[in-house]
Amino acid sequence: MSIKEKISKLPSACGVYIMKDDKANILYVGKASSLKKRVSSYFHKNEFTPNKELLVRNIADIDFIVCESEAKALLLEYALIKEHKPIYNILLRDDKSFPLVEISKERFPRVRITRKKKAGGLYFGPYPQAKELREALDLIRKLFAFRSCARMPKKECLYFHIGLCPAPCTGRITASAYKKKIKAVSLVLEGKRKDLIKYIRKQMDRASKELNFEEATFLRDKLVALSSLYGAKREFSQVFVLKEALNLKRLPLRIEALDISNIQSRDGTGSVVVFENGVPAKDEYRRYKIRSKGRDDLSMLREVIQRRIKRVSAKDEERSDLIVIDGGINQVNVVKEELDRHRLNIQVLGISKKNEEIWFVGKADSLKLPRSSDALKLIQRLRDEAHRFAHKYHLYLRNKSMYGQSKRRNKKHVL
Repeated sequence: MSIKEKISKLPSACGVYIMKDDKANILYVGKASSLKKRVSSYFHKNEFTPNKELLVRNIADIDFIVCESEAKALLLEYALIKEHKPIYNILLRDDKSFPLVEISKERFPRVRITRKKKAGGLYFGPYPQAKELREALDLIRKLFAFRSCARMPKKECLYFHIGLCPAPCTGRITASAYKKKIKAVSLVLEGKRKDLIKYIRKQMDRASKELNFEEATFLRDKLVALSSLYGAKREFSQVFVLKEALNLKRLPLRIEALDISNIQSRDGTGSVVVFENGVPAKDEYRRYKIRSKGRDDLSMLREVIQRRIKRVSAKDEERSDLIVIDGGINQVNVVKEELDRHRLNIQVLGISKKNEEIWFVGKADSLKLPRSSDALKLIQRLRDEAHRFAHKYHLYLRNKSMYGQSKRRNKKHVL
């Protein structure tokens, strides 16, 4: 699909757009009240600057994420820029005085918007528009209530009564508990959405182990609300449904799916795709060309999981909460054997295509989830994405091999 066709299919909704080059590297991340209108404007030559013209020349693909409001789009844009550090977000930035968020250096820190830095405080930004920043800070405050007053009063103010301040002024919250709220606010403002989700999940797991189910439920609701903040509420909810439906020990915020692709045991390839919080993390996808002599599916799967474990260990990459295999109990057992051999305690399940049955380690019988189950839909998405990625690489290698053979045959006829 051409860039022109992609733009024509963009919605007029508010959201974030992600521009990529022909190698899927992220060039630029931006937000817009109308995705179609904003992205189209990049291709109007009368608006070109040298850097903008260079950006447009390198655009090969455009992704987008629809958001409920411009405030949410602002936070998502900032998080994606912090995660990927796109080169053109630096080149196209101007030198205007943008607003910052300050967290004061006090026992119970104050959070506010400012344009000047003072010694001792923590500062986040700059952000492009004050109005959207105020709206974004209001969203954050609904999740993690904080103090905003210049001086702490002697009794609770209105913000306490509407749930936007925990009232440290009257001792209704301890300094350590308030510090956890400010830590969460800081992670949102830094754009570290992954770290924030891990931070809250760690607290939720601790609360569950201590049988503090009320606190665990409260933190679970915070996780769901955060997913809404970053535009992935439905996908994130599927992660919780998956845990409950399959009785998993750990909330599977990070899931890997493995697949093998080959035709008549030739040009075997394997793939690993990663979903984080129910959403594909495409920069973490990996593909493998099978090297071993064993050409049956189980041998190839064993090679892929061995190489995957080696890579994760060598590069100290993040380990997943769950591994999904395209296959039945035999495939599940192969992967589990390799994980056990390396003392990795990662949950594993398989999904067989014939009846969409779910297979678990150590269980002879499979589980059949209702076709309408969100848990099943998430597993199917993972399986299908792993299959698509492996098959694409397999076709590439096969075409490359056929081209090489054809070239060698033609050389024989050259005088």
